[in-house]
Amino acid sequence: MAGLVPGTSRLLRAGMGAAAAGLLLIYNSVDAAPSADPAPGQAAPPAATASASPGPASAPAALSPAKAAPGPAAPPLKRSKPTRLRIPQIAVDAPFTELTLNPAGQLNAPPPDDKNLVGWYRDGVTPGERGSAVVAGHVDTNKGPAVFLLLSLLLPGNRVEVQRADGTVAVFLVDSVETFAKDAFPDQKVYGKTPDAQLRLITCGGTYDRKRKDYLDNVVVFAHLESSRKA
Repeated sequence: MAGLVPGTSRLLRAGMGAAAAGLLLIYNSVDAAPSADPAPGQAAPPAATASASPGPASAPAALSPAKAAPGPAAPPLKRSKPTRLRIPQIAVDAPFTELTLNPAGQLNAPPPDDKNLVGWYRDGVTPGERGSAVVAGHVDTNKGPAVFLLLSLLLPGNRVEVQRADGTVAVFLVDSVETFAKDAFPDQKVYGKTPDAQLRLITCGGTYDRKRKDYLDNVVVFAHLESSRKA
């Protein structure tokens, strides 16, 4: 995929304390091309069905947002780098890589050659800290379905665990799962200030536009810190 909106470096370096003005949308070339085959039980997009590359392996994005009333938030944790992400409901168990900015001030994507890898902007809020921590992952790559293939299938109340370098596990509770068109991405809603520790899981979704070599939507999971424990 191709589309990251420029002009993000100042807000990224500020730890995303304000709306990110197009921060990731989703991140630079997250899904640069669809995988060779659709995932089992999932149809390729209607366009180019006769193509040698039938279409992306992404799960269908939710047609309407799934939401729940946020539960009580746990006290924020001190800063500590994330090391591993676990989401049992969609079989995610993946290590983290640190993401950096390119010369244009855009957030680079996780390396596409590793399908089981999630990325976190190393100068942003760490998962568990006060604010909105952003975790990005591929929905698919040229090598096939990737770590966030089923992200859109999460439901309010599902738990997301982030193991951290300080030996703690931050446990987040999913509040909602929403899909946004990339050309109408709600920066303030996704990246704005929060009074507690929150998490945003982001990947590509919707239709894959072969001409643009990009997905048209982003899937965003909103979650808040429910608890923490020793690893």
